[in-house]
Amino acid sequence: MRGVEQIPWLYDAICAVYETFGLALWRRWLVAGARGRVLDLGSGTGRNLPLLPPGTVGIGLDPSWASLARARARAPAVPLVAGSAEALPFRAGVFDTVLSGLVFCSVPDAPRGLREVRRVLAPGGRLRMLEHVRATEPWKARWQDRVQPFWTRLSGGCHPNRDTERAVEQSGFSIEAADRRARGNLRRFVAAPREAVFEERNHGE
Repeated sequence: MRGVEQIPWLYDAICAVYETFGLALWRRWLVAGARGRVLDLGSGTGRNLPLLPPGTVGIGLDPSWASLARARARAPAVPLVAGSAEALPFRAGVFDTVLSGLVFCSVPDAPRGLREVRRVLAPGGRLRMLEHVRATEPWKARWQDRVQPFWTRLSGGCHPNRDTERAVEQSGFSIEAADRRARGNLRRFVAAPREAVFEERNHGE
């Protein structure tokens, strides 16, 4: 059975509803900070692509051909590639920015996908993320654990109980506190490969 994420028109409709209740502001923040060569990872139906800032060079990647067809209509000038986060079909160090908007809850092997993000980021590059994460309240986290198997099947891959922030840090990134925001189970933040943070601090001294 296909889940919601594999039905582009339905996924778009659900996103549109959430965006009227505030998600649109967070999506604009996610994309507005992109610079240089940009990978929109898990581009889906391409809702991020029309928001890319002038002067950036974007490319969208998603495993679903049906979603990419919808993204093509939304952003005809942006190159689109079918592929997975765990095996990015790009050379190392080619992107200045990687965008991830509500993606890593559905990546089958999230740590592997995050290692791939580190690989393709150029020196000084940044990962910008907008994700929903595991609840900090114990009762709510237990409820997420309970509904996860059903929800993952219904949605087509989403895991509501993933601690994505921790996974990012365990994969060798440092989350920059100045840009981190939390609202309920939603998080937005910027992360840099840890060795890049170390080098930037030493250079500043």
